[in-house]
Amino acid sequence: MSKFYVSPSPHLRSRASTRRIMLDVIIALVPAIIASCVHFGWYPLLILAVCVAVCVASEFFSRLIMKRDNTVGDLSAVVTGVLLALNLPANINPLIAAFGALAAIVVVKQMFGGLGMNFVNPALAGRIILLVSFPTAMTTWVASNFQAVDAVTSATPLAAEANTYSYLELLLGSHGGSMGETCAVALILGGVYLVIRRVISATIPLVIMGSAALTSLILGRDPLFELLSGGLLLGAVFMATDYVTSPITFWGKVIYGVGIGVLTVLIRQFANIPEGMSFAILLFNILTPLIENITAKKPFGAKKAKEGAK
Repeated sequence: MSKFYVSPSPHLRSRASTRRIMLDVIIALVPAIIASCVHFGWYPLLILAVCVAVCVASEFFSRLIMKRDNTVGDLSAVVTGVLLALNLPANINPLIAAFGALAAIVVVKQMFGGLGMNFVNPALAGRIILLVSFPTAMTTWVASNFQAVDAVTSATPLAAEANTYSYLELLLGSHGGSMGETCAVALILGGVYLVIRRVISATIPLVIMGSAALTSLILGRDPLFELLSGGLLLGAVFMATDYVTSPITFWGKVIYGVGIGVLTVLIRQFANIPEGMSFAILLFNILTPLIENITAKKPFGAKKAKEGAK
């Protein structure tokens, strides 16, 4: 006689664990970390170490105080620390970086229940908290080691009065900016790795880039310059694709990506700040539940059952 077992969902399982996914993300970020050291020296490693250490410690002690199972081993706190560090200026004060890491883990992540419960990307929220709290420190950029200028600080391509940077300089990162956003080649390599490893789908990054390019063209801006400048690539590949805060349906991803791409360029064009990627992702993180509700597929037979009830 055959035996049938009843068990709760999920019934479809994968070998990919949270730790393995996070490890792949860390590996994908290695080129950007190396590029930041090439362009800005060894100081970025200090900022990276501070952010990661504070994120891990904050998660460990906050889970301990809240009497929850500790989740430090899943490496999600490490990923948050690395992403936050790469979103900061290369000359930022380590204490400011530590404050952002503490806010990202304790306030944005753990106070809402931990991994899987946060409604916005923790690293992104940490960056915005620092941008509001320390605007001068967060918008003072150190020049690249390969930048032919005498000044210690340098404007980002988006903040410059004119497009003074060549496409090659934008690709290689020979300009000022957050230490992980300058080298487009490094970010593209990381994105390709994540797609090959099936950690992320290419849908969201491609839709963001396509909609941003089209919006730039309509507004009379240089599409390629817009794609290679600022935090668009870093955000599109590593932050907008966060599992927890992005839609899971195909059309949800399309709506989400279009919204982020269009809003980013509109902020760049009309707002008083040169970069809008962080704010665009944050807004659509919040809108993700609504987008998923609109684009969710109806269960088989649901419409017929509803009509029968009438």
